[in-house]
Amino acid sequence: MALALPAVADTSIDVAGPFEIQSAEPSTSGHIFTNMGIAETLVGADPQGNLLPGLATGWTVSDDGLTWRFDLREDVLFHDGTPMTPEAVANALELARGKPGPVSTLPIAAITPQPGAVVLTLTEPRAALPAFLAEARTQILAPSAYGADGQAISVIGTGPYAVTELTPPLSLKATAFAEYWGAAPHVPEVTYTAVGRAETRALMAESGDADFVFNLDPATVTRLSESEAVEVHSVAIPRSLLLKVNAAHPFLDRPEARRALSLAIDRAGLAQAVLRYPEGAGQLFPPSIGAWHNPSLVPLEYDPARAKTLLADLGWAPGPDGILTRDGQRFALTLTTYPDRPELPLVAAVLEQQFRAIGVEVTINSTNSSEIPASHQDGTLELGLLARNFALIPDPIGTILSDYAPGGDWGAMGWENSEIVTLAQALARGEGGDAERARVTAILQEDLPVIPIAWYQQTLAVRAGVEGAVIDPWERSFGLAGLRFSE
Repeated sequence: MALALPAVADTSIDVAGPFEIQSAEPSTSGHIFTNMGIAETLVGADPQGNLLPGLATGWTVSDDGLTWRFDLREDVLFHDGTPMTPEAVANALELARGKPGPVSTLPIAAITPQPGAVVLTLTEPRAALPAFLAEARTQILAPSAYGADGQAISVIGTGPYAVTELTPPLSLKATAFAEYWGAAPHVPEVTYTAVGRAETRALMAESGDADFVFNLDPATVTRLSESEAVEVHSVAIPRSLLLKVNAAHPFLDRPEARRALSLAIDRAGLAQAVLRYPEGAGQLFPPSIGAWHNPSLVPLEYDPARAKTLLADLGWAPGPDGILTRDGQRFALTLTTYPDRPELPLVAAVLEQQFRAIGVEVTINSTNSSEIPASHQDGTLELGLLARNFALIPDPIGTILSDYAPGGDWGAMGWENSEIVTLAQALARGEGGDAERARVTAILQEDLPVIPIAWYQQTLAVRAGVEGAVIDPWERSFGLAGLRFSE
């Protein structure tokens, strides 16, 4: 039976964000579809990262950890009117694990539909399997959403909103799905527009051209906070701003060299003056990732004099212009970053000056975010400034496995540590606990295959008159279905 939509004073919530919609395919743009309330996953997560039922009402695991049963929610319809069956769920998961994404790394032997459930059989235990099934690329789409080659050609999900128009790379429109299994949304229409420039997004917030504007630059946050036209929200999220280092580069292959770069960074000054954050990052994992934040670690320090000493001990000496040289080579590197997150080019400019102060010359390459994984793959990346999301999988062990055990496109490059591989694999099996996590964080702090700079805050500007706005720290949902217009 169709649910009646509540009466509203307006008809649409217009969202502006920095990320383009590459296609209907979940492996490339799934995070936009889940955030917009169009597609859903088997498992959800609360603001603290605790797992919640999604399209699965619950799950159980066999004593040997190899067989997982996910009980499916009944009477769920896809946006094309077909029922969400165990076969449809199994089909979506099978297609997802054949494409890039964390689920492709899982030791899955079989995905089997059963009455009212889907069963995943593993070749080795994965205690965090439910958390992997909360990741956006495991969203469940209708069989009709896929072409013959298994690539999604349309977004036919189960969420409170159904796509009416998809125009990659810039926009989509969706309307409330009257047959939604959950509470009906208050606002009948939503739109998403990809707007790359932070300044443009800020103007859209101020002018009312967008109701929901994400990823604001620090100066805009300050300005909009004084505006009566919008309300600015900010919350700490499980994401870190970090410097990815090519540890195989001859200038960076010693821990002392990476430590020197870390010592050159004035995190406190950068956080306060540039990012307008309360503090910088003393370690990789922020406090919002409770079990992985290690309060016993000595925080990363700012000590440029010590940085110069470390580099001198490695044979580097200042040249006529102050840039270090060794064996006739200048200590010159290219730092690659991207403007999708408006704070990154600002931070890159500051790092350029702080590294120059210890004799390291940096050239900034501000380009598409895809350049970082591409340069990782071909071995040309030297330094990459990026924002790493530890919330893609609510249990960060998934990110640890992909980034450091042994390394991945957004994690360690040219660096391997057998102890971390052993620890991470044991934790993934459900073996070990706080002591093992603490040891992982200690190794990363000592060896610095990536150099933490700041812990992230997500920012959101909401048009005055829109009520119920919250920021999901795990960046799974914009919460559009819970919004309403004030009367």
